[in-house]
Amino acid sequence: MPRVFRCNLHMHTCLSPCAELDMYPEALVREALACSLDIIAISDHNASENVRYVQSAARDTPLVIIPGMEVATREEVHVLALFEGLDELASLQEFVYGRLQGVNDEDAFGCQAIVNEQGEVEGFNEHLLIGATDIPLNDVVDTVHSLGGLAIASHIDRPAFGIIGQLGFVPDDIPFDALEISWGLGIARARQRYPELGRFPFITSSDAHYLKDIGKACTRMYLESPSFAEIRLALASRDGRYILE
Repeated sequence: MPRVFRCNLHMHTCLSPCAELDMYPEALVREALACSLDIIAISDHNASENVRYVQSAARDTPLVIIPGMEVATREEVHVLALFEGLDELASLQEFVYGRLQGVNDEDAFGCQAIVNEQGEVEGFNEHLLIGATDIPLNDVVDTVHSLGGLAIASHIDRPAFGIIGQLGFVPDDIPFDALEISWGLGIARARQRYPELGRFPFITSSDAHYLKDIGKACTRMYLESPSFAEIRLALASRDGRYILE
C-alpha cells in the first residue's frame, strides 16, 4: 500500500576522506534506523567500495540501501549518481577511476577505509578521492543515465562544489533528475530562493559525514514500496508517486 517513506539519498561512509571513521557500515545502519529512515543512499566521494558492506549490514533490517556515488566533475561540481544495482555502480566506478588522478595523502586529507559489515577493515583506497575527475559535467550525467541511473546535482545552494556556486547557473541542456538542497536551507525556502528552477524536483539530504548528522534531513516521498524504481517515479511525479514538499 502506498505511504510516505523517509529518504536520505546522500550519505558518506568512512571511505570518504572527509568523513569520520565512526561512519562504518554497521554504525551507519544503526543510526539511520534510530532516525526512522526508510531508505538511504551511500554516496562516497568518487568511490563505492563500502556500498555492498552497508547493504550487508542492513540485510536483516527494514532499511533499504541505494547504491550510489558522489562524483566530482572537471568543473568541480558534485553530482549524486544513484543506481538500482551494484553492477551499474561498478561500471561507473571503473569509468571514474580511469579519469581520477593522484594518490591519497592520509596525513593531509584523511583515511579512506574500506570496512565490512562486521566493522573489520578490509583495506584502504589509495586514489585521491577528495580530488576532482577530469570528466566534464555533461559526460558524468550522460554516463549515469546510460547505465540506468539517476543524476542529481548535489547541494546546489552551497558555494563550494554546488553547480550554482561553480558555474553560476544550472544549464538548461543538462538533464538532471533532481536538484539537492542542503539541510540548512530546506526545500520550501529553496523554492523561494530559486524560482527559476521550478521545472526541477528538489530533494534534501543530510550529506552526513558524521554519525550525529545522519538524521538532520530527509526527503519524504509517497511511494508504493521502498525501492529505486519507486524513487525514479517520485522524482518524475509519475503514477501517483511524488515528493512531499
